[in-house]
Amino acid sequence: MADAVVIGAGPNGLVAANLLADAGWSVEVLEEQPEPGGAVKHDRAVDPDFVNDVFSSFYPLAAASPVLAGLRLQDHGLRWSHAPRVLAHPLPDGRCAVLDRRVDVTAASLDAFHPGDGEAWRRLHGVWDRLGADVLDALFTPFPPVRAGTRLALALRGAGGLRLARTLLLPVRRLGEEEFGGAGGRLLLAGNALHADLAPESAGSGGFGWLMSMLGQTYGFPVPAGGAGALTDALVARLRSRGGVLRCGTRVDRVVVRGGRAVGVRTADGGTVAARGAVLADVSVPALYGGPTTPRGAARRGMVDPQHLPAQLRADLKRFDLDFATFKVDWALDGPVPWAAEGAARAGTVHLADGVDELTRFAAQIAMGQIPDRPFALFGQMTTADPTRSPHGTESAWAYTHVPQEVRADAGEDGLTGSWDLKERELMADRLERQVERFAPGFRALVRGRRVLAPPTLQALDANLVGGAINGGTTAVHQQLVFRPVPGTGRPETPVPGLFLASAGAHPGGGVHGAPGANAARAALRRHRRPGLFRLQRTLAHRDRAGRRHGS
Repeated sequence: MADAVVIGAGPNGLVAANLLADAGWSVEVLEEQPEPGGAVKHDRAVDPDFVNDVFSSFYPLAAASPVLAGLRLQDHGLRWSHAPRVLAHPLPDGRCAVLDRRVDVTAASLDAFHPGDGEAWRRLHGVWDRLGADVLDALFTPFPPVRAGTRLALALRGAGGLRLARTLLLPVRRLGEEEFGGAGGRLLLAGNALHADLAPESAGSGGFGWLMSMLGQTYGFPVPAGGAGALTDALVARLRSRGGVLRCGTRVDRVVVRGGRAVGVRTADGGTVAARGAVLADVSVPALYGGPTTPRGAARRGMVDPQHLPAQLRADLKRFDLDFATFKVDWALDGPVPWAAEGAARAGTVHLADGVDELTRFAAQIAMGQIPDRPFALFGQMTTADPTRSPHGTESAWAYTHVPQEVRADAGEDGLTGSWDLKERELMADRLERQVERFAPGFRALVRGRRVLAPPTLQALDANLVGGAINGGTTAVHQQLVFRPVPGTGRPETPVPGLFLASAGAHPGGGVHGAPGANAARAALRRHRRPGLFRLQRTLAHRDRAGRRHGS
């Protein structure tokens, strides 16, 4: 018997396990896949000489996270690497908006689009200087963030009060139009907003685009040296150094509830693992509670028997809203990407769309259930960010785009249906490559090898990526804060005492920052806020088991 059982060895599950182990708890982590990491892994499957991140790659939220900073993962082998430039958004005419960790460089890039836009960027950065620390504190603590929220409210009042609050709640299209005279600043904000499933016209997308832009400005978009899995390796090494146990290839089938509280889990092979203190679930909301995985999808059975869940929660789960599905292609390239805009050559992340209007068109097609004909692509130049990823003179690269969870039509000419069979995967990968080719003529001639990861493939590799949704549920305001994962929640506690939601389905949501796992761990520790009594109970239980083994 362990003090805590953690379901899932993604970053949130591993963070939770580490914090519980730090508090002296015995912890057992059970992972369905053969390897830990969830969506934080790398491999050499595209080409043996190339390291490709299978899922996520760039980690500004990890770099900013006080949760991860407190774990001192550098003591367990983690090292961050940066591209010379953080992000670029080129246009077909050769102009390019560039986000650099040096504010003056970013500002100069935007002044090239419209004189004075550099100063506008500095003003937005000045707001971040005044609010950033309080924003991050409020973001990474459980909802409601009472102390951090109070500090943020006071800082917000000093930085402009209601007028600034209005600015951050604006759709990113409107925010860009109010702040910038040219396209450059608007592109940086809107492209960063679409790292989540927020259209340029979505309320709050301006604040999210500003947040991601300022994280890049301050922390960059760093990558783990050697591959994304280096972050996982550091979390696992730290956990094991504190006595934590990790078991991979072990799928949890059911949370065991007895006497009205979670007391352990049952695995798919029929075994059980008891938990004296808590069960923490780093799994998707549909996996834990059951319910439909897509708007018209068949209901799935959850890990918690419905009899233990309130009727209102079961009803609310029918309205749980996933984020966009994701389609990703990994490449091994024989040379650097031949960007038409020179400013994109040294950026780790490159956004590919003609402008804000094309971003709106892209998001509108997804909203109508159409597979976009000109997909907005987020392109990663991994060797540019970390030279260890491939041989000198080559590039390990990827691009991903979004597609609807429920496909009704193809906005392109290929007749894609969303079945994502082999033919459809290859056709969509070709479409994505053509989008890259628009901005980098000659790109396709450099492709040595590629791997295509359609939404069903992503889910098969990580069950938390339901339908290829990478953020554990929409980032839209109707499913954030007190509405995440359903109205009236917002905290890691569940209706089952002793069971805590530790995944991106809980506040504050997606991204690799560890906050949902940390919040769940702290909630479990608060439940046993008399640690001396808990340790005494645990010691007596150990002695009782030892006595039974010796026949006493």
